[in-house]
Amino acid sequence: MNRLGRKASETLIEMAPSADDDIAVLTKFKLLQSEGEESNGPLCETLSTAGSEVPSSSEIDKRHQSKDSIFFRDGVRRIDFVLSYVDDLNKEWEKKLERRKEFESNLQKAGLELETEDKKESEDGKIYFVKIHAPWEVLITYAEVLNIKVPIKENDIPSMVENPLDCMLTPFRLPEKVMHPEPDYFTAPFSKEKQELYLINDESTFFSPSMRNRIVNYILTRCPYGTEEGKKKFGIKRLLNNGTYSAAYPLHDCQYWKKASDPNCDNERYTLYMEWARFLRFYKEQPLDLIRKYYGEKIGIYFAWLGFYTEMLFLAAVVGVICFLYGLFTMDENMSSKEICDPAIGGEIIMCPLCDRECEYWRLNTTCESSEYSHLFDNVATLFFAIFMGIWVTLFLEFWKRRQARLKYEWDLVDFEEEQQQLQLRPEYEAKCTQKKKNPVTQEMEPYLPLTSQAVRFCISGTTVLFWVSLIIASMIAVIVYRLAVYAAFASLMENTQTLQPISGLLTPQLATSVTASCLNFVIIMILNFIYERIAIWITDMEIPRTHMEYENRLTMKMFLFQFVNYYSSCFYVAFFKGKFVGYPGAYTYMFNRWRNEECDPAGCLIELTTQLTIVMAGKQIWGNIQEAIVPWICNWWGRRKARNNPENLYSRWEQDHDLQTFGALGLFYEYLEMVIQFGFITLFVASFPLAPLLALMNNILEIRVDSWKLTTQYRRPVAAKAHSIGVWQEILNGMAILSVVTNAFIVAFTSDMIPRLVYYYAYSESDDSPMSGYINNSLSVFLISDFPERNKPKTNPENFVICRRKQTIENKMKRFLKRQLYLPVQRLSISSRSREEIFTHYAVLAHSCCKTGLYNYYGARCIHRQILCSMDDS
Repeated sequence: MNRLGRKASETLIEMAPSADDDIAVLTKFKLLQSEGEESNGPLCETLSTAGSEVPSSSEIDKRHQSKDSIFFRDGVRRIDFVLSYVDDLNKEWEKKLERRKEFESNLQKAGLELETEDKKESEDGKIYFVKIHAPWEVLITYAEVLNIKVPIKENDIPSMVENPLDCMLTPFRLPEKVMHPEPDYFTAPFSKEKQELYLINDESTFFSPSMRNRIVNYILTRCPYGTEEGKKKFGIKRLLNNGTYSAAYPLHDCQYWKKASDPNCDNERYTLYMEWARFLRFYKEQPLDLIRKYYGEKIGIYFAWLGFYTEMLFLAAVVGVICFLYGLFTMDENMSSKEICDPAIGGEIIMCPLCDRECEYWRLNTTCESSEYSHLFDNVATLFFAIFMGIWVTLFLEFWKRRQARLKYEWDLVDFEEEQQQLQLRPEYEAKCTQKKKNPVTQEMEPYLPLTSQAVRFCISGTTVLFWVSLIIASMIAVIVYRLAVYAAFASLMENTQTLQPISGLLTPQLATSVTASCLNFVIIMILNFIYERIAIWITDMEIPRTHMEYENRLTMKMFLFQFVNYYSSCFYVAFFKGKFVGYPGAYTYMFNRWRNEECDPAGCLIELTTQLTIVMAGKQIWGNIQEAIVPWICNWWGRRKARNNPENLYSRWEQDHDLQTFGALGLFYEYLEMVIQFGFITLFVASFPLAPLLALMNNILEIRVDSWKLTTQYRRPVAAKAHSIGVWQEILNGMAILSVVTNAFIVAFTSDMIPRLVYYYAYSESDDSPMSGYINNSLSVFLISDFPERNKPKTNPENFVICRRKQTIENKMKRFLKRQLYLPVQRLSISSRSREEIFTHYAVLAHSCCKTGLYNYYGARCIHRQILCSMDDS
């Protein structure tokens, strides 16, 4: 028997229940509600008679209904929203049935029209679909409530004079019909009493589909469904959470890969896919007006911001590539790398061991390759690029404000604040706040949360946030301990493994430790993100924010604070703490009195910061694209695998959309968060990695198309929402811009070797032909191996070295030592000011001499101290 015949018999068996059967009661209830309407009305359920083999009228309609139908069975009333549910016979079945009954009854009282598709009509035979249509009276009533602006007159202001250079941009333009899908109008808020003022040519098309689903969603979120536990319950969100309904969504207007057969369909989804969502259109401008019309202003302004950000990244990427190429072309001219790689200089410099006991003395020229690659990112151009990015980030934010103001005007959002959409009370707030008080402005009774309850909730919230931030810091400390613990193992492994000898110059123990620690840190970041996302939503729900805007702002700040610490803490450690507190030979600093603090590579910590930044930034972008594109595609493919073999006319529009993924109310929030974190990577630490803007540019070109592709093809149509700006993200970007100036200045000053090189160039250089000659020797301290304590001394010294060298990182400690041991005692001596001045002059000469001979270290300080004391005795 074919599918239609099989379904007819199943309908016979299951739809001939006893009088007290709940399905029959529900069907009878709907039939009574629809009494007086046509047999194909919105609530009519046609039942098959016993023994009949003829398909029911609904099945006949289904057979002849287009796959792309977005109308009721009468082909006239548009489907504005769809609810779905599964009748699972569990202990709460009756309770869910009562909720649905009450909810749908109240929707009808609100003026909405419903039409139910029996589960026998669904592809899997399990899901009921309730289609909702908003008639004209409902639309005009709530359009006035929501202050929706509608056309009153076509814009007759002459367009601006065209720029003669616009012809050069023709290859990047889209067709005019795509860029501007409807004429420009003068608009005004809708009023029922003044309908004659508006351009109402056709009531069925006067309100766009996005306006219609926004109105229906407003009703759904406030429609009551009963009283439970003494509290009034309402809203589709709560019904979705408790399983009464499985989904609620507006319909796409057609399939994305082909146009609908219905001539009344606008096929906007198809147009968006063909002109915007395909990767081969990456060089084309975005159809922002069409995006706004189909998805609403909130999604439209996100893509406008993302597109503008990507355009501005192009300039930063070009300058970054130029700075990188400068480092590449001048690599062979870098005197520091030459001296390190020179066997007569770097090969003769014996460096102190980098860990206790297990590590051996090593020659400086073993880091030849890493010092050469370090020059790619640590050169004169780094200073210029840091200054340039400080200017760029300011221009980006200011130009975006201008672009945003223009969009507000073009999209009639200038006085959006008056619409109060985001300032309306959340249904959850109204439901949980049972106490009421008079609003002094409106003189109306409004629910409120007592101050004591607010204080308790904020205390719990703050404590939870601090706990999770502390957990991130603890995880970072654990990664640092990992770095300290495995360094000796890597050093021993590379020393004793012959197969690693060919790459030992490039893959140093420092680099191996840094790469593995960065990968481990990235894994921890992803795990903590997954957990904290749910914690942040739970905390924000517990606070019971009053309005939608409050809810979004609080959630945004919590998530950003966590992500900021999670993603950037490791970069801050490498940039500003690693190698700064290592102590000196004979008095090293230990973490927890066990693990010796790690030192930077002789070529500097900047190359390690670059490694850390590249792994975390690139890994996040790759993982983000996998989550956004591949995972939804796999889920949809798995969900639709059975429908591939079904005839086209048996797989309806609402079933197709039901099988797609849910974008969710926080879908756009995660998109903004992803881009803002990326913005931090290319601004906070860009001095260490000039190619970061280029990576971000390539990612964003892909991101725009991935986001558009998944919205158009893999997700249900989101409910349209209004927004006049990017919201609190603007303030976050401003804060990061200010912080980026500080961090890049600190990177240049403390992490990069730029400042020491400039000081040597202008103050200590002895050769006019090669000003940087001798810099490496000047930058290394000298230590007598005989002064090593047993705890630090290597197990073997086969070549009987007498001294070892190390990077100068104790200048401030030595200065404090000399001040404590020399300056203060001399000041207290009862001698003439002339004698005191002679002592200080003698100290200065000796100190300068030690600096030039590379003795600017703890041992040199002791030497100076002894000689100065002798001078004091002579005095």
